[in-house]
Amino acid sequence: MKKKICFFTVFNLFFVNLQTNALEKGFVYLKDIDPTIKSDLRYFSTNNFTNQRVPGYKKAEVILTKEAAVALKCAQQKFNNNNYSIVVYDAYRPQTAVNFFIKWSKDLKEQEKKSWFYPRVDKAKVFDLGYVASKSGHSRGSTVDISLIKNDKKISKIVPEERKYSDGMKMYYLNDGTEDFGSSFDLFDVASHYENNLITKEQQEKRFYLKNIMDSCGFNNYKEEWWHFTLRNEPFPETYFDFSVE
Repeated sequence: MKKKICFFTVFNLFFVNLQTNALEKGFVYLKDIDPTIKSDLRYFSTNNFTNQRVPGYKKAEVILTKEAAVALKCAQQKFNNNNYSIVVYDAYRPQTAVNFFIKWSKDLKEQEKKSWFYPRVDKAKVFDLGYVASKSGHSRGSTVDISLIKNDKKISKIVPEERKYSDGMKMYYLNDGTEDFGSSFDLFDVASHYENNLITKEQQEKRFYLKNIMDSCGFNNYKEEWWHFTLRNEPFPETYFDFSVE
């Protein structure tokens, strides 16, 4: 007697294959590798330096190469030992989004989020200073922007808090419930450089901790941004992708 195949089972399998095929070969959804890693994709919202939802981000999905996702799972397991979870702010970034950043940098009239993200940096120079790149490692699929949060805490709505740094400069710290690493994600400033003399000893030690764990799982850090890490043996070192995040 032949077994009957449930229509809904066939449909579900077809739908799963459609979702899988939407990604470039070699890429995965992070949630399929480690669903415990938290995320707050800033470019899918207006909580970023452009003050707009960035083109190319159609869903709040964290996409990475499979190798990078597996390495990030390694780091998550180690952070969990100290009651932390990774929070991903950005991962794979379409070239479309990078092109939008280039266009944004040339519109000098738009300065809505300057006090939050680039208070003492000329907007026209964010590329020259290395805070944004016209060819981003994110578009190769193995770079992540991350912070940490205690396992028992939730990511919260951003609360801007004025902070005075050791050089006397006052800037906003955008408190979202994550750990305090001395400066906010995407603050284009020396205070965000991995090592500097503007932050406290405790904040610098947290950066060392973050870097050491990520290094042990195969990631290199970027000296200009404490949150930025790229897989050392990335599978697409010369390829910049432009499929949408969805």
